[in-house]
Amino acid sequence: MIKKSKILVVDDDKQVLKTLEFLLETEFEQVTTINNPNLLPTQLRTDVFDVILLDMNFTKGQNNGNEGIYWLNRILVNDPDAIVILITAYGDVELAVRAIREGAIDFVLKPFDNDKLLATINSAIALRKSKLKIKKLKQTQITITDDLEKKHPLIKGNSSCMEKVYAAVKKVAKTDANVLILGENGTGKEVIAREIHRLSTRTNEAFIHVDLGSIADSLFESELFGHKKGAYTDAKEDRSGRFEIANDGTIFLDEIGNIPIQSQAKLLAAIQNKEIIPLGSVNPVPFNARLISATNKSLEEMIRKDLFREDLFYRINTIVIEIPPLRERGDDILLLADHFIKKFTKKYNKTSLKYSKTAYDQLANFSWPGNIRELKHTIEKAVIMCDSEVITPNDLVLRSNTANISEDINLKLNDIEKEAILKALNKNNWVLSFAAKELGIARQTMYNKMKKYGIQ
Repeated sequence: MIKKSKILVVDDDKQVLKTLEFLLETEFEQVTTINNPNLLPTQLRTDVFDVILLDMNFTKGQNNGNEGIYWLNRILVNDPDAIVILITAYGDVELAVRAIREGAIDFVLKPFDNDKLLATINSAIALRKSKLKIKKLKQTQITITDDLEKKHPLIKGNSSCMEKVYAAVKKVAKTDANVLILGENGTGKEVIAREIHRLSTRTNEAFIHVDLGSIADSLFESELFGHKKGAYTDAKEDRSGRFEIANDGTIFLDEIGNIPIQSQAKLLAAIQNKEIIPLGSVNPVPFNARLISATNKSLEEMIRKDLFREDLFYRINTIVIEIPPLRERGDDILLLADHFIKKFTKKYNKTSLKYSKTAYDQLANFSWPGNIRELKHTIEKAVIMCDSEVITPNDLVLRSNTANISEDINLKLNDIEKEAILKALNKNNWVLSFAAKELGIARQTMYNKMKKYGIQ
């Protein structure tokens, strides 16, 4: 790692620069020299160095070290983690102490003792890498801590459709294959992604959730790939991107269908090359993170409309897992309802609260267009607002839908769903993807429903 380091030497004496370049170029990957400190700002904007050797005096007749201290401060303002070794021809202990107090990590004298100089630089490189590692660990810890504050329990249902999902999760978890999770809003795509991570060999590493639907287009690169200080107006310090933070763990790109087409090429390049380039930098940063993506959109339909790159689609969907909507999960609705009432009666100190038989039936028969998320919010509101010890239908605030049609209509939910599918197909000239989109379901779900109802 030390051999791959980059060294910058700043000295007005060209002979010194040649000597140091000759000595250091066999030891390190890159040695850059400049003889005018005024070029420093430009040099530091275009490259990142592990160690900077900086002369203390640039004007003839000057030996007080003020110029070196000035440029030292300029460097540290640009990069507080920079490692600077000051060099001078004047052995002044007081000046050395001042330089270290100002932020230099060491002080060497001309003429150089080659072995001592190399030892000093190697120690400085080790310090630099240690500082950067600690900084990254702190950023990762902040992200993980924020993530752990949210609870994501996996409530395994008994429905056959979910058993298939769990079987797929177990098979794919032990691999590093890219996974695409499909499903309507609120079906629990993130919970499934976390279960894949939990069962994987990366379980002790970070799980980084990125909600692409909430990231502004202008911040896409900064959030995912990181940025260097000064890369844009508000970039006041270096920041690691989500891919780098997720290194050796799992990165979950939620709502991947929301990525603007102009940003998809950059994401594709990152996935293909397993490296990212932080905004404001030219140096690639390798990463080793397992990729899981999710969407409630039909990416195939978006491809046909030139809204999603086909090559990116095939990169992210090595394995596809489709989560069925809650209305297709049978008794899982009541299992989840029992889980949520336990959770919220404990939270709001109403532990004696329970469902009435009619409320239970209403929960089971409702179609839950908002899926698990809607069920959860409905029960939380019911627990809060209920004034007795029994939750009745009056406490369940359900939005109007086909499951709430009055009994005198005497229609079954399946009949209504079948009719809705037929209407959508006829309206869209039997183009399945268009009909599925209008109904708000995935194309595969559309196929399953047509097979269920015998629609040819």
